[in-house]
Amino acid sequence: MVSGGGFFYISLEVLIAVGCCLGNMLVIWAVWKSGALNKPTFCLIVSLAVADFLVGAVAIPLAVIVDIHIKIPFHACLFICCFLIVPLQASVLTLLAIAVDRCLRVCIPFRYKSTVTKKRSWFLAAVCWILASLLGFLPMFGWYNHDTLTRYNSTSIDCQFIAVIPITYLIHFIFEGCFLPPLAVMIALYCYIFLKIRSGKAVMSAETSTYKQKEHQLATSLVLVLALFIVCWLPLHMIQSITYNNQSIHVPPIALYFGILLSHANSMVNPVVYAFKIPKIKREYWKIWRRVIGQQQQADTNSSRTPASNNTDSHDGRVHVKTSPQGEPMYNKYSGTP
Repeated sequence: MVSGGGFFYISLEVLIAVGCCLGNMLVIWAVWKSGALNKPTFCLIVSLAVADFLVGAVAIPLAVIVDIHIKIPFHACLFICCFLIVPLQASVLTLLAIAVDRCLRVCIPFRYKSTVTKKRSWFLAAVCWILASLLGFLPMFGWYNHDTLTRYNSTSIDCQFIAVIPITYLIHFIFEGCFLPPLAVMIALYCYIFLKIRSGKAVMSAETSTYKQKEHQLATSLVLVLALFIVCWLPLHMIQSITYNNQSIHVPPIALYFGILLSHANSMVNPVVYAFKIPKIKREYWKIWRRVIGQQQQADTNSSRTPASNNTDSHDGRVHVKTSPQGEPMYNKYSGTP
């Protein structure tokens, strides 16, 4: 039976899931329609959007299943909990790949196109997903809570995340090994990128100035994506670290649920950042929006037409001119005269 607080939490998760799915589908569609899918950076942005889409389409529903403590086989519960970790790892690795791509773009501008090709970018995105899957499903190979099986003395358990995933794996491996080091590298890379762009401003020609401005704008947008990622994911990791390192400190359940919701909401805010900060995606968003509005207006116009607006009279087999309901003359469709 779900309590009132649990129902509120699940409702928020459902709203976030819908936002993740719709927003990131729009990102993928916009990149594809704009033709930017041929550019390496946007290949990686699509990979990040796929990770965010999976959060809404798969990870959040599975998280809700885990939260209501259903009774399922141990390894089925372990598989579900492992999958919850995969989008996080895919996001971290893809963000790192994007930072490296931007650094190469600024450091070797003349050799960038020959070095970073579309095929290599898709290969890099695939490597990120393979590594994310290996890191996320590592507990399936034996690094799980063996005490849970012993305590239940059964193959079926009340599925809970912390009951099957060891806290040592979450803290020492995921947080300290796979989260903090990539973030430190990304921050260092973006600092170098901005210093490189700023140092070249004094000796820029007009064409170089435009190029640098575009690179600066895109790098700023991606830094914002990275900053939001840190802000949304760090509280949950900090709560887990505090609980692990000092068990005398009691963390309220509401704080843990807030951290989970915030981490999931990160996948919903990225499409908003793209809409306001990346011109290619922003323009395609507007095209899609105008198309939707135009179709709605056309449908409203068609539905508002009445038989009185017909301009034909078939009594004598000829076309006659009639006036519209507003009293304005309508044109003969054959002669084009009023």
